[in-house]
Amino acid sequence: MPDDQQVWERIHRGDAQAFDEFYRQNAPRLELFLRHIVGNPQAAEDVMQETFTQIWSRPNGFQPERGTLRAYLFGIGRKRAMEWWRTQNPKDPETSGKTVVYRTEIAPAIEDAFRRLPEEQRSLLWLREVEGHSYSELAETLEIPVGTVRSRLFAAREALRKIWQSPRPQLKEGA
Repeated sequence: MPDDQQVWERIHRGDAQAFDEFYRQNAPRLELFLRHIVGNPQAAEDVMQETFTQIWSRPNGFQPERGTLRAYLFGIGRKRAMEWWRTQNPKDPETSGKTVVYRTEIAPAIEDAFRRLPEEQRSLLWLREVEGHSYSELAETLEIPVGTVRSRLFAAREALRKIWQSPRPQLKEGA
C-alpha cells in the first residue's frame, strides 16, 4: 500500500486512478462526518463532492510532515462545511449557528446527547472517537496545537458526561 506522500504525488500529477482509489477509501467516512456538521444528507454529499473537487482541481497544500492525507482531507471538508453554514440563512434565531445531527444508527439517547453539544465539540469527538484520528491529526485538521486538542477533548467529554447525566427533555404532547 503506497504511503500518503506517494498517493499525493500521484494525485498532484493528475493520476485519475490514484484519485479514484483515494476517493473510494475516504468518501463514505467524510460524508458521514459532514452529515454531523451540516445536519443535512444532501448538503453533506454536496460539501463532500466539493472537497474532493478541490483536491483534484487544486492539488496543493498537503504537507506530509504535518499529518496524514486523511486528516488533510477532513480539514478541507470541515472548512467547506463551515463555509456552507455561513451561506445558510436560518429562520429561527434559536438554531442559528447550531447543527442538527442527522439520524444514523446511533442509539436515540446517544444521538440526543450528541445533538446537545456545540458543533465544535461534536466534530472533535466524532473525529477522535469514531474516525480514530490521532491528536496530531486533529491538531492539523483544526489548525490548533496538540495541547489545545487535548484540553478541548477533555472539555467536550465533560460536556457530554454532564448532558448524559442530566434529565432528558420531554417532548410536548402533539409535538
